[in-house]
Parts: sequence; C-alpha cells; structure tokens
Amino acid sequence: MKPIILVLGASGQIGTELTQKLRLIYGNSNIIASDIREGNEEMMASGPFEIIDATDKATILNIIKKYNVTQVYLLAAMLSATAEQYPQKAWNLNMNSLLAVLDLAKEKHIQQIYWPSSIAVFGPTTPKENTPQKTVMEPSTVYGISKVSGEFWCSYYHEKYGVDVRSLRYPGIISLKTKPGGGTTDYAVDIYFKALEEQKFECFLSENTRLPMMYMDDAVNATIQLMQAKPEDIKIRNSYNLAAMDFTPKEVAKAIKKYIPNFKISYKSDFRQEIADSWPSSIDDSKARNDWGWQHQFDLESMTKDIFKNLKK
Repeated sequence: MKPIILVLGASGQIGTELTQKLRLIYGNSNIIASDIREGNEEMMASGPFEIIDATDKATILNIIKKYNVTQVYLLAAMLSATAEQYPQKAWNLNMNSLLAVLDLAKEKHIQQIYWPSSIAVFGPTTPKENTPQKTVMEPSTVYGISKVSGEFWCSYYHEKYGVDVRSLRYPGIISLKTKPGGGTTDYAVDIYFKALEEQKFECFLSENTRLPMMYMDDAVNATIQLMQAKPEDIKIRNSYNLAAMDFTPKEVAKAIKKYIPNFKISYKSDFRQEIADSWPSSIDDSKARNDWGWQHQFDLESMTKDIFKNLKK
C-alpha cells in the first residue's frame, strides 16, 4: 500500500524538491504539501496543499485525519545563520515542531516520521576530518543545539515508545530551484547564480574553508531511500552521518571557471565564518552506506556541469 505523506515545511530549500520527487513516486494526491505560506506554482498546482504552522499540533492532527496520513516529513526549521539572530524563535520552532510530531506518532496517529538533522550538531571540539558517526557533539550555534537535542528526542521516542523515526545529518545542500534560506553553506548555492548573472561573487567565507557538501538530487534520493529501507536495516535512530563531497570556496570557483572563464571571486568573511570553522571539513558516513546501501552520484565536477546545464535553461 502506498504511504500517504504530509510534508511540513514543503516550501523550503529541501521541501520544494523533495515534495515533487515524492509526488512522482507515490502519486500527487498521496503527498500533502504544507507550509506557513503558500508554495511555488508547481507545488500548488500538482497536488494538495495546506497552510500549517509546524508547531501547531492540533492543526497537524486535523490534517492527518483529513487525508489519512501515514508518514510525516518534518522539514520546517530555522537554519544556522538566521537562528543566530533569533535564538529563542529558532529554538521554539525547531523543538516544538519535532515534539508535536513525535507525540502524534506515540499516540499512533502516524506510522513513520522523517526529521532532518545537520552537521551543525558538531562543534569546535569534534574531530574535523572524517568526522565519525559517534563522536563529541558540542555545538556552538542555536541551530546545532536544537538539532543535537532533537536527535536525543528521536532516539528516546524510538526506545521508549517504539516510534519509527528516521533522520539524516545533512551536509551543506546545493540546489537550483530555491534561493538560499539563511544557512552557513549557502554561499555554494549563491555562487552559481552570481557567476551566471554577474560573473563575480563576494564570498562570506575565506577561500580555504573546507565544508562537506551535497547536491540536492543526492540529498532527496538519500532521504527517500532511508524512508523506504526496512525497519531492521535502520540501526541508528538519532541520525545518520551523510556525505557526498567536500570543497572550499576556492575549489568551487575553479570548477566554475571552466564554464565561465571571466568569473572573479573575492572574500569578505562575516559572522558565518565562525560557524563554518566550528563544523567538520569531511564526514565519515560508512554506517549509512553499510546499513541501507547509501551511495552518492555527484561530485564537484559533475554537479557543476549539471548546474550550468540547468541554469542556462
């Protein structure tokens, strides 16, 4: 039987593309998109859409009952750079939305939950290279604190109440369809748009700041693959490390120059530099690869090629 899925935060960077892919796989009417504001034209036209505040448990329950929802993908969150400006607001959104959905699963209103974590759970004391699955997690950002707390809540609800909740620690995600939404890794999205539009880019991180990154196609595929995996194959219930590539602003600029030879990059670090410096430069995701067969498709070269092919369209 096909799942009936409610996507909370469907208008965000990941939600926009994940919702469309889910509709492709399971059928438009089986994927209920929702957000605090309306989605883009494609999303609104292709299937059901509901305006929902992700922290409003009663409204979420009403929608679950209305459509007989079996799975919830909770993507609503305030990202790293924005969260630093509104700490209390970020904590309330990121935490209360998760607890609402976990409670609904505990009360048997839904069967499965997907909730994304992030490399923001790591901090300055975490090993920076090939960061292991189990390691020191002492985040220095509000976003990271909310994500590490959320991971503990997920494993707690799984252990105590048997809730089937699954999670991935996303690296920086690069996408074309949605403009950046307040994340520290957003330069790697913005740089491609600016390269095409202006042939120049001022980066808010220094040239050798290495961070783990992933093309949106890989992130969407990993998410769906995790949710389709057999419960017995999911050995980690807080959140899986996930990786594809890692690069610096200098390296991405070099990749762009193959397509736009006149492209110029300059550097002017801001408060996001400190956030980036506290994160890993590369991730060990061997647990995801071994447990449920994760494999990425894109590296920096193939991603850059694909981006320019699509952006020029």
